[in-house]
Amino acid sequence: MTQRARIEPRLKILALLPVALVIATALAGCGVGEAGVTTETPEPAEVPVITALPTVGEAVALHNGTVNLEADSEAAVVAKVGGEVTQLLVEEGETVVAGQVLARLDHERLRLRMEQAQAALNKLKQEYRRNVALHERGLVSEGAFADLRYEMEALDAAYRLARLELDYSDIVAPIDGIVSARSVKVGNTVAAGEVTFRVTNTDALIAYLHVPQRDLAHYGVGMRARLSLAALPDERFEGTVSRISPRIDPVTGTFRVTLAVDGSTGDLRPGMFARVEVVYETRSNALLVPASAVLAEDEVRSIFVVEDGVARRRPVGLGLTSEDQIEVLEGLHGDERIIVVGQNAVSDGTPVAADHPGNRI
Repeated sequence: MTQRARIEPRLKILALLPVALVIATALAGCGVGEAGVTTETPEPAEVPVITALPTVGEAVALHNGTVNLEADSEAAVVAKVGGEVTQLLVEEGETVVAGQVLARLDHERLRLRMEQAQAALNKLKQEYRRNVALHERGLVSEGAFADLRYEMEALDAAYRLARLELDYSDIVAPIDGIVSARSVKVGNTVAAGEVTFRVTNTDALIAYLHVPQRDLAHYGVGMRARLSLAALPDERFEGTVSRISPRIDPVTGTFRVTLAVDGSTGDLRPGMFARVEVVYETRSNALLVPASAVLAEDEVRSIFVVEDGVARRRPVGLGLTSEDQIEVLEGLHGDERIIVVGQNAVSDGTPVAADHPGNRI
């Protein structure tokens, strides 16, 4: 054998060494030839939540709406006779009582007409008295005496009418209230029936609330109402349902509810815009939870409670619902810690780190 023949097998072996090293390294990375390695699943992280206890109180069902306040008693003061305005005795914003004179018209013509009617009546009365004695002695026929009596009654009516028109030259307030508008000035000539003032009684206000017909059975006279106004954001006002219309509007599908509002404090004015809540049902000693704590899924209502550090879903039956609280009829005993913040981030069995409202987690 030649020297070259002896060297070639050695070169082939050296060429295969790098490949063998790569294979060995790969097998070592795969754990071949090592003892078994155990992998542990990490504990699920606790979800931070805030809990609270249910409360016991009055469950309230509300209907919300918007209204404009109106005066329940308001009168347009019209001139009952025509004439020139000679005197104004009140101005807008002044408080008046029924029968108070607001303005006076020129009444000279009316006074003369009354005096003329009175003189004619007095003359006829004297003639009538003379004819009474003649009638008793049979010197005046029954028909002539009756005509004289009817004529005297007609003159008496004309006199009383003239006196009434003279009284009407004083324009008076028909109701108690505040002068909300003045439409005349001194020197204006007004006609009979023309509006001269408007008097508004702000002690008794009303508001019309239009309610969907599905709620008709829930409403009754005397129900409470709460009003809040943008003009008075720090105050709340009370009202009551005073009238309920039996008619359903075919266009809107609503019926009209009239609310009576006490305006005697002087803070409220006709025309103010208000948001109103009508309490149409109440229930005492009810188990209440925040409305935000209730979850809805496939028409099933549920609440998460904390039991032994984990969240548990509780299906619940609900009762009366207001804006921020819901009555729970079944599913809770009342001593559970319910999740009020973070309930959307948990599922049944999720570990939680619970804290009370007001504490930082």
